Amino acid sequence: MSVHVIKMPDIGEGIAEVELVAWRVTVGERVVEDQVLADVMTDKATVEIPSPVVGRIASLGCEPGQVLAVGGELVRIEVEPAEHAAAALPVLPQAATAVAAALREVPASKPPAQDSGPVQAIRQAAGSPTASPAVRRRARQLGVELHEVPASGADGHVTHEDLDAYITLGSSRPAARAGDGRYAERHGETATPVIGLRRKIAQKMQESKRRIPHFTYVEECDVTEIEALRQHLNARWGGERGRLTLLPLLMRAMVLALREHPQCNARFDDDAGVVTRYDAVHIGIATQTAAGLVVPVVHHAEARDPWSSAAEIARLAEAARAGRAVRAELSGSTITVTSLGALGGLASTPVINHPEVAIVGVNRIIERPVIRGNAVVARKMMNLSSSFDHRVVDGLDAAEFVQSLRAYLEFPATLFAE
Repeated sequence: MSVHVIKMPDIGEGIAEVELVAWRVTVGERVVEDQVLADVMTDKATVEIPSPVVGRIASLGCEPGQVLAVGGELVRIEVEPAEHAAAALPVLPQAATAVAAALREVPASKPPAQDSGPVQAIRQAAGSPTASPAVRRRARQLGVELHEVPASGADGHVTHEDLDAYITLGSSRPAARAGDGRYAERHGETATPVIGLRRKIAQKMQESKRRIPHFTYVEECDVTEIEALRQHLNARWGGERGRLTLLPLLMRAMVLALREHPQCNARFDDDAGVVTRYDAVHIGIATQTAAGLVVPVVHHAEARDPWSSAAEIARLAEAARAGRAVRAELSGSTITVTSLGALGGLASTPVINHPEVAIVGVNRIIERPVIRGNAVVARKMMNLSSSFDHRVVDGLDAAEFVQSLRAYLEFPATLFAE
């Protein structure tokens, strides 16, 4: 048998190396053409590497978490003679030569195509469960063995819902009675490699904190009126236009406040020493996914009404969580908003999305007594916790921007006055 060596292709765009996230095969395993061999990640996307030949895995070039240079050896395959390969299994479409093109436009956490027929049979015979890279990473983080999880997806594919059901089943088991180990000493420990998207998030956060001198400004905001407006709009138009959360109304307030304070709608190239301010407002929406934090971008928020913004937020969030968001949807933001919803706490110190110069943090809404007109009344209150790059945004400018944002939220009629 001849040996086919698969190397990482030069995909251009300045990408010189990739990280191996996970192997989908083992040494000695027989593979067919187009079967996924590995998941790798560039600085912008995750992609699957398929096999261009039929054969048996001879060796694997590196371990998950290792970084492989372009041109580095990824895997060796002992190629079967053509007559044996043709007789064994049908050849699937799509050659590995498409990897370079795919890397330019693939989703950030693209789920693997579902296996079918003989390919799936091979994997089942090998005892390796099929699941997307996001599901595999989440299972590793949870300490769950995928082969123990009952699969409900097509052709035995393990889904996020299967993981949820497995975890819920484990947590719903009856608690042990006193004296049977609940108070026994425990000495186990789990070491989890920080690889894939988790590593990219860590690197980005480290780079942001290393480069940017942050300062955070927290202001209290009365959102009683805008919440009443939101409920009225949903009652009046929710059925035909879609329901609004606070976020699209906040985005409109940000657009208007940034017109008055454009220094906060900017990106700072600290290597070149250049600050670029933008007329367009491209708002990044920090979104938690099973694989980690990603920031899809609502481009040209200044040209959208609240319902258009709400629809785009929903579309981007669904694409990000499903791993279908493409590079253009995950880049180009000029300012970011972050919120943990009901878990938002009273205040926070959000990390700026480098190379932007500002980020708006939304905290939890709570109803509490407030003095208004010499009377104590119940009002819905929320804190805005916003961070700024102190190298290019002065404290006064940051405070004025947040106060402007607060005014638009507390007097929501002004959102539609311009």
